[in-house]
Amino acid sequence: MASPISSAPDSERIAAGVDTDLMRRTLRAMILSRTLESKLSSLYKAGKIVGGVYLGTGQEAFSASLGCCLDQDKDIFAPLIRDQAGRTAFGEPVIEATRTYLGSVLGPMRGRDGNIHRGRPDQRRPAMISHLGASVSVVAGMLMARRLKGELEGVVGATCVGDGATSTGAFHEGLNLAAVEKLPIVVLVADNQYAYSTPRERQFACESLLDRARGYGITGREVDATDLSVCLDGVHKAVEAARSGGGPQMVVGKLLRLCGHGEHDDGSYVAKNLKQSALGRDCLEVGIQQVVELGISTLQEIDQWKTEAAEEVQEAVAKAQTEPTPDPYLEDWRAVSEEGMQ
Repeated sequence: MASPISSAPDSERIAAGVDTDLMRRTLRAMILSRTLESKLSSLYKAGKIVGGVYLGTGQEAFSASLGCCLDQDKDIFAPLIRDQAGRTAFGEPVIEATRTYLGSVLGPMRGRDGNIHRGRPDQRRPAMISHLGASVSVVAGMLMARRLKGELEGVVGATCVGDGATSTGAFHEGLNLAAVEKLPIVVLVADNQYAYSTPRERQFACESLLDRARGYGITGREVDATDLSVCLDGVHKAVEAARSGGGPQMVVGKLLRLCGHGEHDDGSYVAKNLKQSALGRDCLEVGIQQVVELGISTLQEIDQWKTEAAEEVQEAVAKAQTEPTPDPYLEDWRAVSEEGMQ
């Protein structure tokens, strides 16, 4: 088991060189994501959502940091199941999430996939793939395509995986290719202690997943993913290193998911000592404490952000619930829209 992580924000450390605008934007994305996912959980429990609901509770700082550090106008982002915060930070409208979960034909997948398997390939947001680890290859392929067309300069591709995905063949093949080709890819590994219900000591023998980065010959960083400022610092450095020609970058985030694998799972297998450790801190609470201590925002302003998030989510849910669902007699059975295929 990794050594404990400090549980108290260090205001003196994070104040030095902190990008206040970036920190504000990231925290707002975290708040909006948490609000949206809380609503999705309620809809699932009320029987309004067909299929699974997978939350990123406790991983928002790690995910949103990546979305905010990427350039929405040119970079590529392939999220995984707990990356609603990253999607939000990268510019995905709330209505796209609610339309997908509620089966609206106006959503990005036109009502054909019921939850996280959504994307906008034409906007450099490939749909999430259930074969965990496969998105590394997808992003690497998109970067290779840009290189062949002479359009790779200044572009970064990024994706997220969990600790369990690092043990899959797809992860190995994709990252090995990226390393050999020195592609500008950033891979975030959420070391959340469990691959579904399998603890990390039953997944791999290495103590730190940074050993995987060394094995591929790429740069690796480890961050306390419960700490917003630390996440932003580590992820920003990785993105800029990839953008400036440093090749593939891996960032391992130490944390604990604060929910079950999905809303169908109560997470009762999670060890009590982990829940009570520094890994079990709520990154959203830590982030709010940090921005207030640094004078970046106030509790009153943060309360206003929460109110605005609640209103935006409620409006999107109400809109999606009134929209039509797919008509099988009119279907042409394409996986994505014609717009997304262009």
